[in-house]
Parts: sequence; C-alpha cells; structure tokens
Amino acid sequence: MAEESLPPSPNSPAVAPPPPPRDDRPLSVQATPPAQPPPPPPPPLKPNTIRRPPIRVTSEFDSASSIFFQKISCKFLDNLAKLKLTFQNNNKGEIADPQLAFISKHLSVFYDVREHNALLKGSVDAGSRLRFSAAHDIKAQQGEVAMVANLAGPAYNLELSSPVPSAGLPKATLTFPLGVVSLEGKEEVEVKRSLSINGLLTSPVLNGLCTAQYKEEDLKLRYCYKDEEMAFIPSISLPSKALSFAFKRRFGPSDKLR
Repeated sequence: MAEESLPPSPNSPAVAPPPPPRDDRPLSVQATPPAQPPPPPPPPLKPNTIRRPPIRVTSEFDSASSIFFQKISCKFLDNLAKLKLTFQNNNKGEIADPQLAFISKHLSVFYDVREHNALLKGSVDAGSRLRFSAAHDIKAQQGEVAMVANLAGPAYNLELSSPVPSAGLPKATLTFPLGVVSLEGKEEVEVKRSLSINGLLTSPVLNGLCTAQYKEEDLKLRYCYKDEEMAFIPSISLPSKALSFAFKRRFGPSDKLR
C-alpha cells in the first residue's frame, strides 16, 4: 500500500529555495551586458557668410536717337525690396537722367540725382477689396491720392484718383479683363469744363496680342508677337498714320525679354 503524502503543517518552518548555481568561469568569460553605442558627433558649424543678392543688368538701344537706356537692379531682404539705378548714355559715353529707386510693397522712393528731387509713393490695404495709395513730389509740392476697389474679382477694379491740391472732379478708371476705360474732367479755353474719355482694349490675334489705345483723340494700334526667343511689335497711330516697328531678341536663358 502506497504511503500518502501529508500536507505540511502550518507550524512547520518554511523551506528556503536552493541557491543559484555558482559560475566558476573566469571573469573575462562570464557574460557581460552589451556596450552602449557612442553618441553621434555634433553637426559641423556652418560658416557665417552673407549671401550677395543677385544683380540684373538691362540695356536697350534706340536707333532713332542713338541712346542707350541702362538699368541695374537687385533684390534684397528676401525679395521684400528692390534697389534700381537707371540712366541714359549716348554713343560718346555721356550719362544723362540718372535716377535711383527703392521699391517695396507699401513704400517706394524715386530720387532724381541731377534735379535733387524725390518722389514718394505709398499704399495701404483696407481689407481684401480696398486699397488707398498716395504720391508726393517733394520739389513741386504736388501729389495724388487714389482709392482702388476690387469689384467682382481681381480682374475688375474701379479706381478714383485726384491730384493734390485738388483741381476738380476725381478721375475714374475701370479695369476689366479686356482693357481699361477712364473718365476725367478737363478745363479748356472755349469750354470751361468737358469730359475726356481714354481707353485701352486688348485681344489675342494670330498667336499674339493686339492692343487699341485711344487717348486725347488719337488712336494707336499695336500688335505684339512674343515667344521664348524674340518679340516683334509693329504699331500705327491714327490719324497721323505714324508707323513704327520694334524687334527684341533674347540671347541667353538669363536674359529677360519684355
């Protein structure tokens, strides 16, 4: 008959678990925790260099007057402002009409070096559809104030402008996708006050752009064909029937064709 095992008595002492086996191997052979990877080296310091703004040089030649029109401009402050120098020189190298300009979004200053005169222009937005602007000639003590309202989109604008000091009713200019029409009151000798109408209409014709400009009873028709390499611009004025041609050529990818 098999002997049954009796449960341990609650008063009997607890039996301790056996100790873990002893590792008699040398310390070099015993298991060691894995080594941590070294921290990455610090990034190299970038040299504190100032990037020079790009400079653009434009030169145009008028064959009728043998005059070169030069323009040097550069943008700075992350393209927030532009500095521009313009002047003219003839075939003898004589410089005429030098002007220096500082142009930004809300403030522009145009300085005439020879006349020691400055023209100030400023603008401010009053919401998303209304803008106020002003211009002031320091030497002549004259200027202009204007208000531009966005009517039904960015392509439809109504502008009301008036000279300072005021000389009558403001000038109204309506801009739409096909052109511009302006109404302005004028004072003449025979008629004390009359209404002057000026207009500009544009339309694409034969892979180009045809423009009709009416100003002070003169009509100017202009056609412009322009691709990536060249531009051909004939024009005629009526009723004088004066005919003119303009040809522009682009010599490199960095050149600007206007």
